[in-house]
Amino acid sequence: MQSYLTSTEPSAEARERLIMEHLPQVRLIAKRIHERLPECVSLEDLISTGVLGLIAAIDHFDPRLNVKLRTYAEYRIRGAILDSLRGLDWAPRQQRKRSKQIESAIVILEQRWKRSPSEDEIAAQLGLAIEEYRGWLIGMRGINLGSLEHAPGDEQGRDLLRYIADDEENWPERVVERSELERLLSEAIEKMPYVERTVISLYYHEDLTLREIAKVVKLHESRISQLKSQGVLRLRSYIEKRWPHRKGEPVPVRSAPLA
Repeated sequence: MQSYLTSTEPSAEARERLIMEHLPQVRLIAKRIHERLPECVSLEDLISTGVLGLIAAIDHFDPRLNVKLRTYAEYRIRGAILDSLRGLDWAPRQQRKRSKQIESAIVILEQRWKRSPSEDEIAAQLGLAIEEYRGWLIGMRGINLGSLEHAPGDEQGRDLLRYIADDEENWPERVVERSELERLLSEAIEKMPYVERTVISLYYHEDLTLREIAKVVKLHESRISQLKSQGVLRLRSYIEKRWPHRKGEPVPVRSAPLA
């Protein structure tokens, strides 16, 4: 592939110009991803990793493919940052345990009542006061990144599902698989309480930050964080229950954008 360099500038100068031109894009993407992560994850580290993704995008970009450099760069920047994060296990063991307990409680209550359980009902199933349960949800921030939640370079918004391999994405069986996963995801969202459904939709489809969503629905930002965590856990438990996979394997799903 040709690099995206103009014929009137030396390659090194053109490359440097493009890197500097797209640095604000790296910072913006890194900040949006960093919002979802624990405080121990350094924003500067994400930016540095994103710059490497940007450089790779510039070096491998081919304008003949009729794709804008900015779009291609976003894909490579996000990919580089997320790949670096997947190798980390920065969620405390207790938080991961609590995440599983919440998922289990949701599944049990859904089976018992044949509907999506309320926040109060989930808390009661766990033997927790509602405020203690909400404290658990605040602690879920960042845990979901490698499991159900994902943010690949999709111009339509952040995606939830992630496990179908990229190089096989257009195989007929993958197309069918993706369609079925999208159906399940849509079905799960429809069963969610209204406010949770609104938060999930604004966050993933409209690409709003938690602060922006708080202003839209007139709730505190910490409450939005709780609702988003609970919504993701609810979706994950719904998909895992209905998607066949071997014990110990993640649900084999990838990018099914919210409609």
